[in-house]
Amino acid sequence: MLEWLSNIFWQERLWFPEGLGWADLEDRDGRVYAKARDLWVVLPITLSFLVVRQMFERTVATYLASLLGIKETVRRRAVHNPTLESYYSHTSKYPTQSSVEKLCKQTGCSERQLQRWFRRRRNQDRPNLMKKFREASWRFMFYLLAFICGLIALIDKPWLYDLEEMWKGFPTLTLLPSQYWYYMLELSFYSSLLFSVATDVKRKDFKEQIIHHVATITLISFSWCMNYIRAGTLIMFLHDSSDYLLESAKMFNYAGWRKTCNYIFIVFAAFFIITRLVIFPFRIMYCTWVYPVTIYPPFFGYYFFNSLMLVLQCLHIFWAVLIIRMALRFLPRNEIVEDERSDREETDDSDEEEEEEQERNGEIKKNGPIQNGYVRHNNNHHKTE
Repeated sequence: MLEWLSNIFWQERLWFPEGLGWADLEDRDGRVYAKARDLWVVLPITLSFLVVRQMFERTVATYLASLLGIKETVRRRAVHNPTLESYYSHTSKYPTQSSVEKLCKQTGCSERQLQRWFRRRRNQDRPNLMKKFREASWRFMFYLLAFICGLIALIDKPWLYDLEEMWKGFPTLTLLPSQYWYYMLELSFYSSLLFSVATDVKRKDFKEQIIHHVATITLISFSWCMNYIRAGTLIMFLHDSSDYLLESAKMFNYAGWRKTCNYIFIVFAAFFIITRLVIFPFRIMYCTWVYPVTIYPPFFGYYFFNSLMLVLQCLHIFWAVLIIRMALRFLPRNEIVEDERSDREETDDSDEEEEEEQERNGEIKKNGPIQNGYVRHNNNHHKTE
């Protein structure tokens, strides 16, 4: 059964134009070609990335955070309450007014105490500032090094300047050592992101991130097997050219460097729009969609590769909308950039801490009803969370 599936999967008509096959990619006369079995090396490199990341975040990233004045925040934890925990885990993190009244009767807590418990419990699930900074530092380091390595690997290649050069001699394109390591490192890095996605900072575009990682890994692997190496290196290099700017803007944002963050974000937004909405669809995709059919008839690999390119482009448009919305929000008033994909932490102010102590001593009675999820105070003062 497995052999039958393998034979179907590796049929030459799926991977190559008519008249070409795997025999054309056998090493000969000192010329080396990409092979599917080369991808096994990705597994140990991915594991190495996961280990190195842990070491980097605990040492280098933590040291950078201390230099920028970022400290671990101590959050007030919600007192363990089985009834509230069950509601929080299985029903909703944001109880309705009717649910609040029921829970108050079940637990004997006041509405203020209940709201405070849910606020602190939600904060426990949110990553703290240090975790966000460490993650951004790791990604910044890799994207910057990947961009530099990609530039070194492509700077003297003719297909960087004339995109039609990427297809000359296809599919018998010789594999260079720089291309091999560029591919393996990029593929291993995105594989490590997919493995660590459960513990990374979760944002509102979590599903889109998963789609992006899976599409990227599939695109890199598929382009390697069908020897779209030159096109693959250009695509990876184009993406790396702006990603490190975003991560550096995040780092300065978490450190509170308002103007520096805003300036970097402006540069990033410009690079992102130019590379992802102009160069990628109108130059790269044109040379993978239109130009190849002038050389050979379309085949399954051609359609599958370009379908993955379309998936990436849809994600580019989705993220471009978010970036433009963020830019329009802070540019007119010079406000600090805030990632729309992240949840904001809810805080307990000093007044509530004093009131909590008084509640413990029985000095405060239960408050009135809740409006829009907040307790209505008798003095007409509304706390902004």
